[in-house]
Amino acid sequence: MQVVTEFPFEVMEEADVGIVMPDGCRLSARIWRAKGAGAVPAILEYIPYRKRDGTLARDERMHPYFAGHGYAAVRVDMRGNGDSQGLMADEYTAQELQDACDVIAWLAAQEWCNGSVGMMGKSWGGFNCLQTAFLQPPALKAVVTVCSTTDRFADDIHFKGGCLLGENLGWGGVMLSYSSRPADPALRPDWRADWLARLEAEPFLAPRWASHQARDGYWKHGSICEDYSRMQVPVLSFSGWADNYMNTSAHLVRNVAGAKAIVGPWVHQYPHQAVPGPAIGFLDEALRWWDRWLKGVENGAEDGPAYRAYMLDSAPPDASAAYRAGAWVAEDALPSARVTDRQIPLTAGGVLGGAGGALAQAVCTPPQLGLMAGEFFPMGLNAEMPGDQAQDDALSVCFDGPVLDAPLPMLGAARLRLRLRSDKPRAFIVARLCDVAPNGQSVRIAHGMLNLCHRDSMEAPSQLTPGEDVAVELVLDDMAYRVAAGHHLRLALSTTYWPFLCPSPEAATLTLLEGDLSLPIHRGVAAGEWVPPPARAARAWNHLAHTSAHSARRTETDLLTGKLALVVEDRSGRVENLDHGLITEEIFAERFEIDPANPGDSLARNDWTQCLSRGDWQVRTQTHAEMRTTADALQFYAKLQAWEGETLVFEREFSQDVSREFV
Repeated sequence: MQVVTEFPFEVMEEADVGIVMPDGCRLSARIWRAKGAGAVPAILEYIPYRKRDGTLARDERMHPYFAGHGYAAVRVDMRGNGDSQGLMADEYTAQELQDACDVIAWLAAQEWCNGSVGMMGKSWGGFNCLQTAFLQPPALKAVVTVCSTTDRFADDIHFKGGCLLGENLGWGGVMLSYSSRPADPALRPDWRADWLARLEAEPFLAPRWASHQARDGYWKHGSICEDYSRMQVPVLSFSGWADNYMNTSAHLVRNVAGAKAIVGPWVHQYPHQAVPGPAIGFLDEALRWWDRWLKGVENGAEDGPAYRAYMLDSAPPDASAAYRAGAWVAEDALPSARVTDRQIPLTAGGVLGGAGGALAQAVCTPPQLGLMAGEFFPMGLNAEMPGDQAQDDALSVCFDGPVLDAPLPMLGAARLRLRLRSDKPRAFIVARLCDVAPNGQSVRIAHGMLNLCHRDSMEAPSQLTPGEDVAVELVLDDMAYRVAAGHHLRLALSTTYWPFLCPSPEAATLTLLEGDLSLPIHRGVAAGEWVPPPARAARAWNHLAHTSAHSARRTETDLLTGKLALVVEDRSGRVENLDHGLITEEIFAERFEIDPANPGDSLARNDWTQCLSRGDWQVRTQTHAEMRTTADALQFYAKLQAWEGETLVFEREFSQDVSREFV
């Protein structure tokens, strides 16, 4: 990535600007501005991840870049987080979104702002900038959203296809830990009283999320798909094929007038920093968007392709891929005129194609299937992406297509239609579309999953009647992929997908009676359809690493009990900010356990330690979160502890059981 040190405008910075909400709560903002530029548009990033330390490394490469090109770049800590006052109750609350609208109004009223505000963000910030646009604050003129969703039930970290994600517990542990840290005493003299109040009010959200097992009002709030017509400002969306928010860009292009999208090979990171490569000039693409809609520059940002996607080429499986070969596809609209659906029957004997007809194929897979699924949102190169699927394929029911005599390009979402019956009232089915090389290595192109309680409705689930035939449709995730000649397609089906999905209460056997797979076949990539700008950013932050980072990911088998475990460990190392002296360290350990003899019983747990210090000031928080599953309940437990120096100043436990009515 090219480092840019000289800009059209000199950049000046304010580390802690107070933005006071109507109820008196002071939010803390870090603002970079263009010196001598006069009144300029403001660009807001508004998240709970602590601008003083949490996202500082990426902030310093991004926001000065915008300021240096004639903008005010504003990074705000949400209430109850970082250096802001107040308390946080949940994600995407009405209070959070109202605060965003009030911050935008405050920015537009400043003498250094020309009255136009853009909003941007990744993940949580990508969610809430879409949700804020939905509320139509007058000064908000454009949005850039990265790794986000339009539907909080369908495409977020809690449920997928109505199935409870293993990462629901993980994310509950993350937020319990992240929000437990105090404000920086260098900015907040009242930090200690504020910290103790924050700890006392800290929610453990995983059981709350798991209790909403249908697409009810809880999930509809903040889901902009409820009324796309409210999206009245221009939206530029970025997604990554290695991330599980890859569907959002296509949804926006299809449903929001004037929306543009770019989907690359990336994990859950900003595209100028993300792996697998190639990275692109995200900051320059965003600037082009801001220049058009915040400054009125006639640069043609509204013209050209609506959807630009990196079509991946076949490659060996690699859970830590640094680069993926491929080519950029540019589509004027979705659905693309260059895509046609090809319907392929599932034929007895495990054939993808052939004559079709009756199957009578039983699917009841081992509970440990899914170890090669990877993370819901991989962040980097620590074996977090899907690995060789051959191991999971061997445990699945597979339908294999013929060896290809020419490359097969696909763009869009595959659809699987099945007629089946279940012997249990609760079950799910997972479909993986894989690229199988001549040597047997298997790469996951896309996957999809459906909780069969949601076969007719995500809003009104109902348990299955054992033995009754049902017709279902399972939509796999979007893809842009070109299968090489000499390879073949495989459709792998399973009733388990641990630990990506919480296991069913009891092992179900599905009997497949009929099925077909519809593939979105693309006409092919023309040379030079789009050439992205190179990745560029401002200089890296000024820091010193006192100890080294460490990561590990492994599986364990207990040879006495037969239990299996997936173990993840990560340690950031002690890192000092040389500009203001804050030293931070983050330690994380996660463990998923399952007993093949008792597939309904499983354990997921995670432990976080957060350390902050400067001179004689030291604080530390530790969190433990776990979920045990039984046939009837999801049993949640968490513990939060906080130390000032070596003195324990706070301790609290959380315990709640959630009924497994539909999961």
